[in-house]
Amino acid sequence: MITDGHNHTKHFSADAGQSIDELINEARSKGFTRIGITEHYEIDYPDYEGLNWMFDLNEYNLAFEQWREKAGELELLKGIEFGYQKHVAGEIDKVAASIPLDVVLLSAHLFRGEDFYMVRDCYKLPAKELHSEYLGIMAEMCEMCNNFDVVAHYDYINRYTDNKDDFVTYEECPKEFDRLFEVMIAKEKALEINTKSIQKHRDGGFTRSLPDAAVLKRYKDMGGKLITFGSDSHFPGTFAVCFNEAVEYVKSLGFAESVYFKKHKPYFEPL
Repeated sequence: MITDGHNHTKHFSADAGQSIDELINEARSKGFTRIGITEHYEIDYPDYEGLNWMFDLNEYNLAFEQWREKAGELELLKGIEFGYQKHVAGEIDKVAASIPLDVVLLSAHLFRGEDFYMVRDCYKLPAKELHSEYLGIMAEMCEMCNNFDVVAHYDYINRYTDNKDDFVTYEECPKEFDRLFEVMIAKEKALEINTKSIQKHRDGGFTRSLPDAAVLKRYKDMGGKLITFGSDSHFPGTFAVCFNEAVEYVKSLGFAESVYFKKHKPYFEPL
């Protein structure tokens, strides 16, 4: 069973609604033997609703040991998902190195300083301009930070648009994708296939839902080998959504294995 390496709980992620017990039980019921828990940690995040996006790291450490005992034979990988902003890149690296972790996800949740889940003005821009600028942020993120393992949901930017034909493709921003992949491959960072994006696009009636094949083929052609899968689960019933389909799709594009991280070391699993 492929590892689902991207999940959240209400105990430490401000936008999650599931308990650790609910997540563990759902993972067990679906036959998983290993999952990653990657709680949100956002430094200097815009204050929209007074939510706390930074949690106590020592408290997380203590809670995770209790969770591992509770999970029994289900292996829990301890992780964090950082939200990138240029001025906090150094702080991200510092925090990531301050506690023992299995995996660090790096994400871009903001566009021009705004969370586009909350403020959707960015969708007034032409899609090509929006996607190109966002991929540029992702590339910059990988250039500026070092203490991370996975680049999460590169296609997050179009998750909340009302344009059902909107899709992040290699064809519209090849220079930005090449820049991103070049630094990822040089630093040996993994590319995440985020299955929540697939589910969101499908439920929203988008004309396309699976990642652009040209994006993944270009990553592979440039020498990219590290692929991870994550459902980005926040609520009960969303763990491992679209997982089997995503795995089969990635296999069809020539990838033979995925990777998960334990103490930041990559471990490979056959697809």
